[in-house]
Amino acid sequence: MLVRLSGSLRETLGARRQPADDWTAGANGSEAEHLFLRAQALFRMGDSQAAINLLRQASALSPSFADAVEAEGEVLDMSGDSASAQARYEEARKLRQNGRAGAPDRHFVLRQLGSHTAEIVSYTRVLKSLKKYALPNLARGNAYLADRQVELALADYERTLRLHPGSMDALAMKAEALSALGRYAAAIEDLDKVLAANPKSSDSLNARAIAHMALGHADQANADWRRQLDLLGGRPAASAYVALRLADYERALPHLETMLRNDSRDPYWALYLRTAQMRLGKTPTPAQSAAGDEWVASLLAVQSGSASREEVMARADTAGRRAEALFQLGVASHASDLNAARAYWQQVLDLGQPALVEHAAARNELSRSAS
Repeated sequence: MLVRLSGSLRETLGARRQPADDWTAGANGSEAEHLFLRAQALFRMGDSQAAINLLRQASALSPSFADAVEAEGEVLDMSGDSASAQARYEEARKLRQNGRAGAPDRHFVLRQLGSHTAEIVSYTRVLKSLKKYALPNLARGNAYLADRQVELALADYERTLRLHPGSMDALAMKAEALSALGRYAAAIEDLDKVLAANPKSSDSLNARAIAHMALGHADQANADWRRQLDLLGGRPAASAYVALRLADYERALPHLETMLRNDSRDPYWALYLRTAQMRLGKTPTPAQSAAGDEWVASLLAVQSGSASREEVMARADTAGRRAEALFQLGVASHASDLNAARAYWQQVLDLGQPALVEHAAARNELSRSAS
């Protein structure tokens, strides 16, 4: 992952064996993550089988704990069992694909959402001997943010800024953490400073747009996204998402077509291509397989009319999925019942997840239909 440090810091990690007692457990639960740490220590001491046993216990406690599965693969690999190792590597890869990937128009840290226990522990160990260095604090903050431990990330970014007050990278990431905590006005204040120093920071324009949209400042948000879209130079994945946030389906369409050709593993490209086609009054491409993603298959079924509102909402097990479903219900309703579409899109806003592409698209859809 890109938040990893290299070179001398990696050597420092390898040399230190004591527990990371300043570490805070993440989404996998403290028991599973402590087993993971003990397994790493046992493996460094040469007890591979005990390490494997503990990693399997950690995986049993937290079946989505990809770090533990991958670590077991590494131990098996180092022990000469490459066939079993490859199976565990593949399982870890699939686990990391199960959640929706971070949006490609966001900062690289926020494109890596998921479990980062190993990263956090490693940087915590580094910081025991390098407390006065800004870079390890920034790196651990990034790992915490990607792990969705936002308050801990914010604390690390603030420590980084105390050590290196002029770091625009740290200030930008502090703003991302503030925004994730709902402190949008404070985030905008920091992002204004970052963009004054670097007006072409695409990531910061995106972050400021999301914070503005959360506060209902649609004009300022859209201005930032248009600037970001121009700066992206046609990079298809990020450009598609920015254009979708703007509900500019004409501009999104060619980028979505490109991404569907380039990345058939991500079923959202097919979903969003059909969204753009439907909103432009074009005949949508046939609904393709969702590559084993039952949730996206449900959204495609809503688009095609083969799933009801009740069916898809019963499957929407998170606030984000409820917002996605409501947005697609609006898309499916728009041609025949504009009032129903507007009601669905208003519910997307009421869920309060401004970082979702559907949130911005819904607000822009509502603004357009009201004018």
